[in-house]
Amino acid sequence: MNAQEEKQARLKEQAKTIRRHIVAMVGEAGSGHPGGSLSAADIVTALYFEVMRVDPQRPDWPDRDRFVLSKGHAAPVLYAALAEKGYFPVEKLLTLRKLGSPLQGHPDMRKVPGVEMSTGSLGQGLSAALGMALAGRLDRCDYRVYALLGDGEIQEGQVWEAAMAAAHYKLDHIIAFLDYNGLQIDGPINQVMSPEPVADKWRAFGWAVQEIDGHDFGQILAAVSKAQQTKGRPNMIIAKTIKGKGVSFMENQVGWHGSAPKPEQVEQALAEL
Repeated sequence: MNAQEEKQARLKEQAKTIRRHIVAMVGEAGSGHPGGSLSAADIVTALYFEVMRVDPQRPDWPDRDRFVLSKGHAAPVLYAALAEKGYFPVEKLLTLRKLGSPLQGHPDMRKVPGVEMSTGSLGQGLSAALGMALAGRLDRCDYRVYALLGDGEIQEGQVWEAAMAAAHYKLDHIIAFLDYNGLQIDGPINQVMSPEPVADKWRAFGWAVQEIDGHDFGQILAAVSKAQQTKGRPNMIIAKTIKGKGVSFMENQVGWHGSAPKPEQVEQALAEL
């Protein structure tokens, strides 16, 4: 096994652990959003365990890279990654959505170390990432800002205002991912309100665009590397994913957007993972 294969094998194992956390957390809470958390697990794993410059011991380190989970309802995937990275104890994950826990249903930057932006009202995260990128430029810092958007989320108009502004200011240190799993809470995105042609839209707004398999670590890392070399344009990586990825009875099922598995379903899912 060469170095690249070893890296991808390590990331696959890490993503599997994060998926197990997601299932266990949401099952214990009895509520939450497993589908879109599972679809984004490989992207978030690649960022936190290979790509981003962060220090869990110094969550407010000025030169750290920033990550904004614009689709804030997928908080379980972010919490799982932060815990595995060492921002807080893994044992705290099972307090998700419980009274008094900092791990709310949507991430709160005032309560959870490593959370860069309180999100949950869809459409706002890219604007926040834009502000962070502009601040970095003004402060002459070289950090990058990564953002993760949902495909249903890009039906929000504010996303496109931020897209236009990021291109206008030539913010090439923004790298955004679109978790394109094709499903939102009310059904297939193309039936609710089709965003197609997605890639052409982002290109028309002045972004450098790549389209990848969002579960292939080789493609994820190659796309990030290419985006990091882009000059003068913000970057959008459209990642084709599977809602509920890794759990057979959740995959491509819209009902698992915001439903918690029952104890026997948790047991089955953990066995599969």
